[in-house]
Amino acid sequence: MQKTARSTLAAVGTLAIVLGSFTIAPGIVSAAEASAVEEGKKIAFHRTKGNCLACHKIAGGSLAGNIGPALVNMKARFADKAELRAKIYDATSSSPHTIMPPFGKHKILTKSELDKVVEFIYTL
Repeated sequence: MQKTARSTLAAVGTLAIVLGSFTIAPGIVSAAEASAVEEGKKIAFHRTKGNCLACHKIAGGSLAGNIGPALVNMKARFADKAELRAKIYDATSSSPHTIMPPFGKHKILTKSELDKVVEFIYTL
């Protein structure tokens, strides 16, 4: 009986470890998500599109500005992507005196481009 109980506990423990490794591996992303992040980075760094580096310091960017805050720890700063998207779409809605351009409202970026930039920025 004790041998059976130990075997059962060992099997349950192993199963918990295996299943737990799937749920605590947030770094695993699909190819489509990875592609959107890479495309978003290109748009964000592009000098005539997102041009985020004109005002923000971003890891991996060169000639970064210092007008806006460094784009780091974004998941802690924004509860979800929708909140971040709203900020990039029209920062004036939450901060009327901001100098950040309303990228969506003024159609500086398309909806698709804006979504990709959000995907990238949210990884920072």
